[in-house]
Amino acid sequence: MNQATRTVLCMTGIKKSFSGVPALWGVDFELKAGEIHALVGENGAGKSTLIKIMTGAYRRDSGVIEYDHKSVAFQNPTEAQAAGIIAVYQEIQLVGLRTVAENIFLGREPHRFGIIDRRAMNTGAADILERLGLHIDPRSMVGSLNIAHRQMVAIARAISFGARVLILDEPTSSLTETEVSVLFDVMRRLKSQGTSIVYVSHRFEELYAVCDRVTVLRDGRNIVTQSLATLNRLELVCHMLGRQPDEVSKGVTAFAGQSQNTLGRPVLLQAEALKYKKQLNDVSIEVRHGEIVGLAGLLGSGRSETARALFGVEPLDGGTVKLEGSLLSLHDPHDAIAAGMAFLSEDRKADGIIPELSVRENLTLAALPNLTQWGIVSRKRQGELVNRFMQRLNIKAASAEQKIHELSGGNQQKVLLARWLCKNTKLLLLDEPTRGIDVGAKREIQRLIAELAKQGLGVLMISSEVEELVEGSQRVVVLRDGRSIAELSGEQKNIKTILHVMAEGANLQEAVDR
Repeated sequence: MNQATRTVLCMTGIKKSFSGVPALWGVDFELKAGEIHALVGENGAGKSTLIKIMTGAYRRDSGVIEYDHKSVAFQNPTEAQAAGIIAVYQEIQLVGLRTVAENIFLGREPHRFGIIDRRAMNTGAADILERLGLHIDPRSMVGSLNIAHRQMVAIARAISFGARVLILDEPTSSLTETEVSVLFDVMRRLKSQGTSIVYVSHRFEELYAVCDRVTVLRDGRNIVTQSLATLNRLELVCHMLGRQPDEVSKGVTAFAGQSQNTLGRPVLLQAEALKYKKQLNDVSIEVRHGEIVGLAGLLGSGRSETARALFGVEPLDGGTVKLEGSLLSLHDPHDAIAAGMAFLSEDRKADGIIPELSVRENLTLAALPNLTQWGIVSRKRQGELVNRFMQRLNIKAASAEQKIHELSGGNQQKVLLARWLCKNTKLLLLDEPTRGIDVGAKREIQRLIAELAKQGLGVLMISSEVEELVEGSQRVVVLRDGRSIAELSGEQKNIKTILHVMAEGANLQEAVDR
């Protein structure tokens, strides 16, 4: 059988649920020998779950895995590793106080006369590094290496196990362009030697530079597997988001018809040239009083990082943030809250609710300083505040004392909104405010956001649902690779243009002309 067409790993009908919630709905995945195969999808698509099943970290609920045309069921990563399936994750797991050679052969050191044979170990490490075309001294301490070289050592360690299937999970997240080029050279060399690579990345330039085929996952389902040579970037984005450029119709969201003209209103937020590590390179955003500004972009574009930086969660390396003309110094969220900002994270369970506390306790968390005298919370004032906002936001709960984790996702989100409305909030930073809630609750949240904007609040709204951005925002800022590359309003603010700018990174006029 031709090496280029021989299937080395075949996963069919893979299903996996956690606590009854499906993560994979019968996914198929095929990897050929000597192939670099991209695995892409937005957050929650199922990429990590599929990889962990490949490597034995998770057990599948059903489905078949064939490796070298033999059915396999790895009980743990050690079994998968012994078979030649190894993952190198974004967080590099090496021992900084050991040498390169010691890390490559950690736990498998060659011995002679009962002691470690360091000469043999260094020679073996040097052979592997040479095979990869790397000029790294095997006697160097790993802690002294830069991120790129550590990444290469992690790959060399995988190769030392005899890896035939190598899984690289976001390997370029901390690398410079030059270092990425070195990594690609290593990948191509491994491909030529017959190693198959599963490549997880959100950077389109990288996918098209080094990968042969791509599999797109969305909501735990396999959407498409196709040669990248026959799939353009706009089509890839549409597959990832489940949208077609011309398919949207008016009234898809509860925002429809509620947009207002905010042109000429005073500027509330002015953020310019924001920089944070490699995640934000040059982001500029402006929000007026009573205006909803949408933030669009694919996974890794810098959307969430922008909101977190504005809220003081991630300390900025550069740029300026002004609120109502006053320059802010954002060292932590306390500074942002004091200035009048509020933030709803995309992961309300991890960063929002305190599950074992009641609705009352969660709702008034930010307002406690105003409800406290001599260190004692006034239960009367707290109760009045809770009742007012439960009625205003139509929060459905048995009582204010019900634990918040017992509420639906939509009602949890309303409690988190109410938490910030208790304060003197001027600007709402909303990261995926309607993700993971049912259709009815989603429309309620959308109406509520529109109502708050009409009352004068400024809103910066991140959403993966392009219809939500088009119908809910007065303007849409598109981010790509940590940069704001376009601002769309009026007739330019449409799904086709947004998707094209997200996919191609083209300038605005090119996107409009298409």
